Amino acid sequence: MASLRRTLALGAGLLFCLALGWAAVVVAVALTGTRDDAAPADAIAVLGAAQYNGRPSPVFRARLDHAATLFQRGLAPVILVTGGVGSGDTVSEAEVGRRYLLQSGLPGPSVIALPPATSSVASVEGVAAWFQGHENRRVLLVSDGFHMLRLRLLASRHGLVPYTSPAPGSPIRANGRTNASYIFAEGVKVPFAWLFYR
Repeated sequence: MASLRRTLALGAGLLFCLALGWAAVVVAVALTGTRDDAAPADAIAVLGAAQYNGRPSPVFRARLDHAATLFQRGLAPVILVTGGVGSGDTVSEAEVGRRYLLQSGLPGPSVIALPPATSSVASVEGVAAWFQGHENRRVLLVSDGFHMLRLRLLASRHGLVPYTSPAPGSPIRANGRTNASYIFAEGVKVPFAWLFYR
């Protein structure tokens, strides 16, 4: 009986520690997502989001518009657009994003669609691959605020020098409940990325 009590106490203590760790990560995610660390970089990298028949979703459009603003401020000479090919699609989010930015008036040589990537990890790997051979590796990452801590971690693991700038006009940010659900999910995704993408 004493052994069972010790086992239960140990299990309860472990669950408490896990819950405390998750809460700490959630707070870190939320705080990182409120900071705009935009600074001069060698490239701006936009994380992809859904596109519909060649048109970026409102979330993706907010990210692209913010990247365009950062580019027009002279913070980087090139924008790298990431994103995959959804089920039933014939064009990648990255290519849709590139076309959108060109239609917005950005110069063609300054906007690059990276090869399709199916996850945030693959997208950051694609950005790191573009930086191969570059002496400087400063990248200004654009996505939603909830995404920023994990992107910063992944970029650092690939030898990049990351700065983060969340899209201020994102519908996710505007919807408190939706934003909170993404932040809570990052409480699991960030430790997973730290453990398995070293």
